[in-house]
Amino acid sequence: MSCLHYRDHELYVEHVSLTNLAREFGTPCYLYSRNAIEKNFCAFMEAFAEIPHRLCYAVKSNSNIAILQLLASMDAGFDIVSLGELQRIIAAGGHPKKVVFSGVGKSSHDIEEAIKLGIFCFNVESEPELERIAKLAANQNKTVDIMLRINPDIDAKTHSYISTGLRDNKFGMELADLIPLFNKIGGISSVRLIGIGSHIGSQITELEPFLLAMDHLLVIYATLKEQGIKIRYINIGGGLGITYRNENPPSVQEYAHALQKKLGSLPLTLIVEPGRSIIGNAGVLLTRIEYIKTSGDKRFAIADAGMNDLLRPALYNAWQDIMPVVKRHEPKLQYDIAGPVCESSDFLGKERELAIEPGDLLAIDCAGAYGFCMSSNYNSRCRPPEILVSGHEAYLIRRRETIEDTIALEQLVME
Repeated sequence: MSCLHYRDHELYVEHVSLTNLAREFGTPCYLYSRNAIEKNFCAFMEAFAEIPHRLCYAVKSNSNIAILQLLASMDAGFDIVSLGELQRIIAAGGHPKKVVFSGVGKSSHDIEEAIKLGIFCFNVESEPELERIAKLAANQNKTVDIMLRINPDIDAKTHSYISTGLRDNKFGMELADLIPLFNKIGGISSVRLIGIGSHIGSQITELEPFLLAMDHLLVIYATLKEQGIKIRYINIGGGLGITYRNENPPSVQEYAHALQKKLGSLPLTLIVEPGRSIIGNAGVLLTRIEYIKTSGDKRFAIADAGMNDLLRPALYNAWQDIMPVVKRHEPKLQYDIAGPVCESSDFLGKERELAIEPGDLLAIDCAGAYGFCMSSNYNSRCRPPEILVSGHEAYLIRRRETIEDTIALEQLVME
């Protein structure tokens, strides 16, 4: 459900009008609803209350430190894929002991620092990575906890760019390689195997792929048990989808109940890594129409937000609802909502039925996940501010960039 609602034909986030937010902070800008974030996280806590579990928010979906601080205050754990994300968690007041470090390309420096900071565990994605972690842990005279990420070769029925559980994907390890690897781990004193897991993709809108992945993991668990290898955790990853348009994803309660049936009374703690399902529908990109132009039979509304601000439409051909901040009573016409970036792929939405004029504000809904965190300075455009709305108040949690910010790390060399 969107965090937006109309009141007297004008859009609001919680109790603050988007018109007033645009007046105070300018456009484009990202807006987040604190209430929606808390409500989404609490839904997971309540749904998994009867299952031994750890909820680890996927930081890659939105890494603003104010949002991480909010989640840390609710006792969230965190799933990270870089040292930078770990440093953000610490800056936000989160604890490294609640961090799972995933990702296929962990550098030696990343691993060394994560060991020093005392993270909960590493999700290991290959045998070379295992060997690197073992060596670096031994250098620090430490034993670190690890889980092995399995590639179960399951089609998550999502966009190919965000599918991660197929054999053709770079993530995880093949089932055939596991038993020799388990035996190898038993002979390494600097690592301790505590679990197995998988992550099959993002924006998954059916339960079946998750349940198939769980079946694979439970078969591996039984095999390990037969060989006397004890583990305590199963990591089912993240990927539960949200509704952008016509999708009908399972509820968090349905998701938890289905996983609980699979686990039964096994002495295991489930690790879940929600990201989009926590922050996706809690965020909005607010933009203003600069021009309306026609080209043949096409009408274009040129907005001040572009693909550098919100990449998902250009990258995935993703659909997100585009809503007028103030409703007009004139007849609707069809527009492509395009941005100012010099690329034909720079669009926010195509063939949208809207009643709009130049200067009008538009809200791009469900932009909380993979929105600002994928933004860039392409075309030397400055990234927008981020604002957290809480009740009647709005807090600036990242100021708008300036051109001075963007060139601060550059250096002239000619005399």
